[in-house]
Amino acid sequence: MKGPEFSTERLDMWRPAARDHAGLVDLLADREVRLHLGSRPTGAVEEFNRLCRNAGSWELFGYGIFTCRARDTDEVLGICGVFHSWRGFGKGLDDTPEIGWIFARKTWGQGIASEASLASLAWFDAAFPGRRIGCMINDTNLPSLAVAAKLGFVRYDAQVDGETTLILLERPA
Repeated sequence: MKGPEFSTERLDMWRPAARDHAGLVDLLADREVRLHLGSRPTGAVEEFNRLCRNAGSWELFGYGIFTCRARDTDEVLGICGVFHSWRGFGKGLDDTPEIGWIFARKTWGQGIASEASLASLAWFDAAFPGRRIGCMINDTNLPSLAVAAKLGFVRYDAQVDGETTLILLERPA
């Protein structure tokens, strides 16, 4: 493995690799981390599937989620990046670039999600200039909505999924 794609002040940003599986399992084992991610179960199988989806976006579209490790360590703190999505409900989130992030609870309130997201957007914009990017956030996830606003994303619609309202945001091209 050659090294991170790039680094920020506190993070090394890696493309998905098989070695990320255990870190993803640990990251998503925390119920609080999964609180705003829907009611999907987690475990080794589900996180293996997430890892393969993340790697697949890179292989098929040339961009995707980065594994975010504490700088110069193997510690997985989260995942973040612009990936290719197909949500299946239209409204601008099918067959489109979408930004997303998931970080360990111990990083919350430290600006890590903003740092990783800004770096991911800079990477994406350099490689794919002028592209619209979507974003989907649970309406109760106020910290992530604040990160999205800081990144320049604006609300354009909502999607009701059972008892959950998902706020649909975009950063226009």
